[in-house]
Amino acid sequence: MADFGQIRVLGRALSSAESSPLPAIGAPSRSPIEVRVLVVNTGGTIGMVPHSEGLAPEAKKLAGALSKIPILHDVAYATETKMYHRLGIGYDTLVLPLSKENKRIIYTVTELSPLLDSANMTPSDWGRIAQCLQENYQQHDGFVILHGTDTMAYTASALSFMCENLGKTIILTGSQVPIYELMNDGRANLLGSLLIAGQFVIPEVCLYFYHKLYRGNRVTKVDTESFNAFSSPNLPPLATAEVDIAINWEAVWRANTTKKFEVHTNMNSNVGLLRIFPGITTEAVRAFLQSPLEGVVLETYGSGNAPNNRPDLLAEIKAATDRDVLILNCTQCLRGSVSLIYATGKILIDVGVIPGGDMTPEAALAKLSYILGKPGLSLNEKRKMLSENLRGEMNVMLIGNRITLKDSKFIQGIAKFLSVSCKEELEAVRDALTPALACAAAKIGDVDALKALQSMGGNLSSGDYDGRTPLHVAACEGNLEVVHYLLECGATVYAKDRFGATPLMNAVKFRRLEVISLLRKTGAHFTSQELMNIGTELCRLAFNGDIEGLRAWHLSGVSLKQHGYDGKTPLYVAKTKGHVDVAAFVKSVS
Repeated sequence: MADFGQIRVLGRALSSAESSPLPAIGAPSRSPIEVRVLVVNTGGTIGMVPHSEGLAPEAKKLAGALSKIPILHDVAYATETKMYHRLGIGYDTLVLPLSKENKRIIYTVTELSPLLDSANMTPSDWGRIAQCLQENYQQHDGFVILHGTDTMAYTASALSFMCENLGKTIILTGSQVPIYELMNDGRANLLGSLLIAGQFVIPEVCLYFYHKLYRGNRVTKVDTESFNAFSSPNLPPLATAEVDIAINWEAVWRANTTKKFEVHTNMNSNVGLLRIFPGITTEAVRAFLQSPLEGVVLETYGSGNAPNNRPDLLAEIKAATDRDVLILNCTQCLRGSVSLIYATGKILIDVGVIPGGDMTPEAALAKLSYILGKPGLSLNEKRKMLSENLRGEMNVMLIGNRITLKDSKFIQGIAKFLSVSCKEELEAVRDALTPALACAAAKIGDVDALKALQSMGGNLSSGDYDGRTPLHVAACEGNLEVVHYLLECGATVYAKDRFGATPLMNAVKFRRLEVISLLRKTGAHFTSQELMNIGTELCRLAFNGDIEGLRAWHLSGVSLKQHGYDGKTPLYVAKTKGHVDVAAFVKSVS
């Protein structure tokens, strides 16, 4: 249980912050920050047009149509800033009007070929989408995937597993009515997706529909005729977009890793769904479970029950698990979880069936396909992975006591002073204090204070009044232990402060070489627009003989062969100024 030791460590961090202000990067600027989002159009109703045989997707039409919709393209800004020439982009790139967060979201529309009705989507198409994300990952801050609604939950679930060590926002969306029709839901769904993907770092594969952002592997389609077509039965939305966009940061899943983003596209297609129903025959089950089937989602009654008075049926299931077929038990109910309270549920475990918790059938099928596609895993390792929460797809019962806000005397003391007591007000106190306290703790390298905040449910990726996260501050100060701890807690390397600086940029500016190496290992990188004038900066460092500055930029992944505004290279400048050691270094790494 938390005690007054929390007050001491957090108070020490805060007092340090008051006596020693955080360093700022660059001069303050009110200029809008430009962020880049890639829109991957796979097909689906949102971009369909009428044909003689019915609605069907049409290639190379969507971007042109969106450019004529003022809320989805600010023509004046694109023209006045010479956006197309300045960024070297084509007319499939559009820009939203200025957001409340003082950001300009520039988005490029790319298309899969051919475009697909989602009913025709296959695992190989999931692979093409994943490859597209990987190829464009470093050039964009977020991603929106336009997809048909019929199989969107399957694709969202599959991509959540295929995208490993994800650090950026990926959102699937679509519509029930084509965006070209007068009354449609496509414009609102696309706009909401772009605003969230461009302004917030939510490192998950999500699904956005009807003003709500869901975890992608938690949704299922529940309505064919309503704009409110999707539901997340066992997890509340990650965000709601109404008058303002409100993010439920406590619910956001984060990859606690220092590994780089990569995609796994080898999905095993020898999987299937088998729904138990009264009177199902042994012959039907036997036929379904035959080779080449390797994995099955068994949809059972209630809390995971199947008839225990059918030894013939159970014998077929056991024979399949004895052949190393992985069978995952999921409930047919929309809400709830598989449990072991009934004998009719426990009997399935006895024959080798794996409990699937509260996973949706879509998520369970995708998880099976993903794990079976992993090379070199033993049967026990596969079974273990199926029981684990890999991407937030299932709730796992926590063992032991978890510290809550009511256990925290620190928060309780402040709450008492402020005369607040309800859960919502306690959370508001915690969330208001966390950014300042966490940044202060990161500045002085106080890991204990960060652990105290983490134990109370504080979001260690939250930004202060300048948008600076604890990772920004730790990177500036070169507090390697803090950086490592924050990354293991899921802190994002892609967060930008209100000046557009990332933790990597902060580490480079302050020449924190060990921090740069760790951030790069985790996948931190600069986007092309961040490096537009980098050649001139490198030449300035070479002119001044600043070898450490050049070393920092090189370690961050920047080539030292860049040209300055006058066409000169850092090597040329160093030689001209007679900086022999600088010239030797630049030459050795070029």
